Amino acid sequence: MADATVVPDDPPRAAVRTSLQGVVKAFDPIAADGVVLCDTDLAEYELSRTALQNSIFRMLRQGQRVVFDLDERGLATRLRTGSEADMGTPGFPAAHPGDTQHPQGGGLVG
Repeated sequence: MADATVVPDDPPRAAVRTSLQGVVKAFDPIAADGVVLCDTDLAEYELSRTALQNSIFRMLRQGQRVVFDLDERGLATRLRTGSEADMGTPGFPAAHPGDTQHPQGGGLVG
């Protein structure tokens, strides 16, 4: 899981894909290595060294739901939580139905 080319103080990089949803497949708090399984395509993405930087997370548990971005290296970064409504779980009303900037926004209104 470790990426030998990434140093722990590697600066955050620009996101290439944003607001993906998934679950934590594995996380090692000592090495700060982990894998997130994406909901949409079931792809596995390794965590970047900066994935938890400026995040409410300090630890991750297996099966924990997260929203994340992908950087240009294809690593999961900027992990954050989302409510069931935010994540579009069936049976929960949309929290932001008209907000086109929100991951579960309502699209174009008109």
